[in-house]
Parts: sequence; C-alpha cells; structure tokens
Amino acid sequence: MTSFFDIVLGGVFHASVLFLVAAGLQLVFGVQRIVNLACGSFYALGAYFGISAVGWAMQWGAPAWAFLPVLLLSGVALAAIGPFIELILRAVYRRDEAFQLLLTFAFVLMFQDVLRFFWGANPQQLGNLSATYGNVSIGDVSFPTYNVLVMVASLVIAIGLGLFLQRTRYGRILRATAENREMAAALGANVRWIYTSVFTLGTMLGTVGGALVVPTSAASLDMPVELVVEAFAVVVIGGLGSMRGALVGALVVGLTRAAAIRYYAELEVLAIYLIVIVVLVARPAGLFGKPVE
Repeated sequence: MTSFFDIVLGGVFHASVLFLVAAGLQLVFGVQRIVNLACGSFYALGAYFGISAVGWAMQWGAPAWAFLPVLLLSGVALAAIGPFIELILRAVYRRDEAFQLLLTFAFVLMFQDVLRFFWGANPQQLGNLSATYGNVSIGDVSFPTYNVLVMVASLVIAIGLGLFLQRTRYGRILRATAENREMAAALGANVRWIYTSVFTLGTMLGTVGGALVVPTSAASLDMPVELVVEAFAVVVIGGLGSMRGALVGALVVGLTRAAAIRYYAELEVLAIYLIVIVVLVARPAGLFGKPVE
C-alpha cells in the first residue's frame, strides 16, 4: 500500500509540473497554430533562473521558507522574454509548418548556449531546501510538504486558466481567434496583441513549471529535450489544442513514469510511448482532440 501511494503522489507531483508546460504548449497552438518546440527551453530557463533568484534572495537575508514565493516570482518575471520571441515568430505565422518547427527548434539550440554561457555546463541544484517545509504524513506514508504545495499551486493555476478562458471577455476573444482569426479581426479583435499575450502566457507557464521543479531535481542542459519528449507525449494523449487534454495527458504520463521508475526505470520512456502508440492507433486526434475533417 505504501508503494502504491508513493507512485500516485510522485506521479501526480510530476504531472503537476508537466501540466504547466503542456498547458502553455496547448494554448500557443490553440490560438496561434504553432507547435512550440522551445517550451522545453523555457522550462529549463525557469529552473536555472529560479536557482539564481533563490541564491540572491538568501544573500539579501530572505528566510528559508520564502524560497517558494521567490521561485514563483522568478518564473513569472521570465515571461518578459515572451514578446521578443513572439516578434521573431511572426515571420513564420503564415509559412509551412516545417518552417515553424525549424525556427522554434533553433530557439532550443540558442537557449542551450545561453544556459551554458550564464550557468555553465554542470548541473545546478538547491540542495535540500525543500525540507524547510517538512513532510506530510498519512499513516505510514510520508510526503514532502513542498510537493503538496506545488500540486495545489498547479491545481489553482489550472482552475484559474479554465475560468479565464471560459468566463472572461478576453478569454472568449481568445477562443474566437483560435476558431477563426480572420473573422475575429473583422469584428475588431486586435489579433497581433492577442498573439503576443498568448505566447507570453504560454512562456510564463513553462518558466514557472521549471522554477517549481528545481527544489526536487537538478537543473541541467538535458532538461529541454527531456521535457519536450514528455510534453509531446502529453499532447498526443490528450489531443493537440485541448486544455482538458493537457491535464489528463499530464496525469497519464506522470503516473506511468512514476510506476516505471518504481519497478523498472530502464523502461520509463518506453512505457510512456507505448501508451502514445495505443492512443494514436485507437484515437489519432487524442482523447480530447478534434478529429481533422
């Protein structure tokens, strides 16, 4: 029973972070129709910058328990790079998908050099700082309180994002633009501003996800590629462009990964992509995606 709860809690924690990145990927594709391979780079950038931000905060005398707000703020602050990257992406909005993929992959390579230049090639970590919050115990199961806080934060973000898209005027404009850009522009929507704001929001979700994960794992130059592999598995399982699919897909990938690591770590990626293959065969559009007509 203890092993079962360890898998579930570990899987849901990983899914919580993975959902943030996948949600940003889904949001950008849903509105802008661009598959953003650079989402993994935003995740890694958030992780490295979060470590530096916590280091600076501690030097300025911040208490140890304040590292979680510092990580959140550092991830949010990094969203400032979103408008500049979106400005470059405008060159390929109406080009073939291959150009879009090549350009976003170029960002992956460039950001890798940026990370190496500022933080070096060696992995960075926060040590055991997450232990500051202690553990939550349920019977024989003990789980880090920090992980619980991250899961709660991710849930709050998911609910807030859903309410924003469904209940606010701006959210309705975003959904209208995603359905028909030309019609939305004809009705007075500022499509250029919408694209900039959506890409910035997607960037922020990725950087916040990276910042939140570093107390539990080291930041390394391999993070972008590893994250993209899992994020696209989430997208395929849930359905491209579906926020609900991002949530369900993240849970499937997170729990599968946790179970594989527990019982046979060498099959971690294989187990995830076996599920991807099954979904592609049974429902090519994903669990919540719209079939292409």
